[in-house]
Amino acid sequence: MTPIIIKLGGYQKPASVHTRAAVRFGKVLMEKLGDQVTFELVGDVLALGRKSGDLPRMVESGELSLCYISTVRFTAAVPEFKLLELPFVVRDRNSIMRALDGELGGLFSSRMHDASPFRLLGLWDNGFRHLSNKVRPIRTPADCRGIRIRTQMSELHGETFRALGFEPDPADVKEFVEEIGTDRFQAQDNPLTNIFNFGVHHHHRHITLSGHFFGMSALICNAAHYNRWPLEVQAAVEAAAVEATALQRQLAAAEDAEIMAQLDPYQNNIVHLSDAERAAFVQAVEPVRAKYRRELNPRLFELLC
Repeated sequence: MTPIIIKLGGYQKPASVHTRAAVRFGKVLMEKLGDQVTFELVGDVLALGRKSGDLPRMVESGELSLCYISTVRFTAAVPEFKLLELPFVVRDRNSIMRALDGELGGLFSSRMHDASPFRLLGLWDNGFRHLSNKVRPIRTPADCRGIRIRTQMSELHGETFRALGFEPDPADVKEFVEEIGTDRFQAQDNPLTNIFNFGVHHHHRHITLSGHFFGMSALICNAAHYNRWPLEVQAAVEAAAVEATALQRQLAAAEDAEIMAQLDPYQNNIVHLSDAERAAFVQAVEPVRAKYRRELNPRLFELLC
């Protein structure tokens, strides 16, 4: 019997929490299925000259079986994912993970199945996003004015940064990594893991621990492929996704402290916001929050709490 080829794609280096989780996925899959499958990990499509945004298209076309990618890539098909793009709506990891493992996660999953060619297998922790820049320390919204900031491919993120006074410049992570050393991106936002592992801290002296967004990645599978696989393969893929998701979240939760310990205070100025300073940022983006509270189903916000 010819083995089923299952390829999982990503866009991070081997040390990243995402890649380590993807490796775990493959290991569990092979342990459960042995010669029935051949697993291939395409760990970093950026190194192949592809953009991270190509990943869903690669899964849809069948070039890949699965990938992980930020949920911001799916808001056109699943507007409910905009909930996870709103600033300052996630209080802490425990509460968001409980919600995603409960009714809220189930809602995202069913909407993804109904509105896209993908099956949602897991929601991975992209962490609290923080600001970094090469211009000046940022402690208030006034400090953001006139600074060009790289953003994810998200209109909602652009609205948030404009409300703070930034000049948003949306770019795929491939462009961002290639051009971070130039003057194009005076500022950016990312979780600490990406600030460190993408080498942003070498170019941006100032890092503000704003925690303005909490990002999630969707682990997705080509639904048509999934439906053609034997039930035993489907079950093994689901089980491998559960284990990979648990590991990824565990690693992500631990990594903030690990990265902070590695940042050199002589190279980087770490800004810790006071409660009052943080409140000023929340107030500045309140028009954006209010707009989407009117647009989105109120039930989403109830499930988030």
